[in-house]
Amino acid sequence: MRKFKILVASTLFLSLAVACQKDEVAPIEEPTAAEEVVQQSTLELNDEVIGVFKRNFFNVGNVKVVDFMLPDGSYESRYQVEDDITFSAEQYEILAALNTTEKNYHTNNLVSSPRTISIIGYTGGSNALSSKERTALQYAVNNYNRLNLSISFSLTFGTNYQNKDMVVYYNPNASGSGGSAGFPSGGRPFKFVQIYGLDNFSTDVNEHVITHEIGHSVGFRHTDWFSRQSCGENTNEGVGSIGANPIPGTPDGYDPTSVMLACFSNNEDGEFNSNDVTALRYLY
Repeated sequence: MRKFKILVASTLFLSLAVACQKDEVAPIEEPTAAEEVVQQSTLELNDEVIGVFKRNFFNVGNVKVVDFMLPDGSYESRYQVEDDITFSAEQYEILAALNTTEKNYHTNNLVSSPRTISIIGYTGGSNALSSKERTALQYAVNNYNRLNLSISFSLTFGTNYQNKDMVVYYNPNASGSGGSAGFPSGGRPFKFVQIYGLDNFSTDVNEHVITHEIGHSVGFRHTDWFSRQSCGENTNEGVGSIGANPIPGTPDGYDPTSVMLACFSNNEDGEFNSNDVTALRYLY
């Protein structure tokens, strides 16, 4: 999620990627411990790779290979699209093999339910969440749990993230303000949720960004996927095999207060709007 004007996505959309940024909110990166590169950038960036993302209706204006930091400070090579959506080599191969005829407003990949998702706020070293970020994470988890969905979250804090379904951590090396995540696969949520550059924003804005990134991790796309209007753009993120099925009861057009807008502002309150709640209850 990027902070253009610190905007985020309007209607909830499911997806297989990772991304989000707003007005002054930058993409989320992962905490830094021992900076060990566990895998060099062996992924190739060529016309074929760009074609796969384009065929799946991603904005291909800034596709690149990045060293993605994990909570323990190690790195792995990943593709990055739309500033905050990352794909491992395995995830890219799955994307490349997908059928691109589906058209949905929510992603075709969801978390299998009923399920209690174990989520940990990382507290180790330079990748640790600040006190404000920990409070915001608790608020974000509360946003989901109070809806009594078929998925719920069990939150702890610490460094033992390996056996958890999801870990939220700070990336001290990222530029800008915001966060990043990805989409579910195999019935499981996306594991790594990064945030960064949010120190000077309110707890509510931190809550907003974390709630948004968790939304991606359980299958929601940006609600303004069709225009990225919240970022001051007019580009279509596309539909493709990741899906974009309209969710009954939610608007087809721009929803200016959705927590799932592509970009966010410094006025966010961190809460779902009524359309976000409708979408969550429909899917889970």
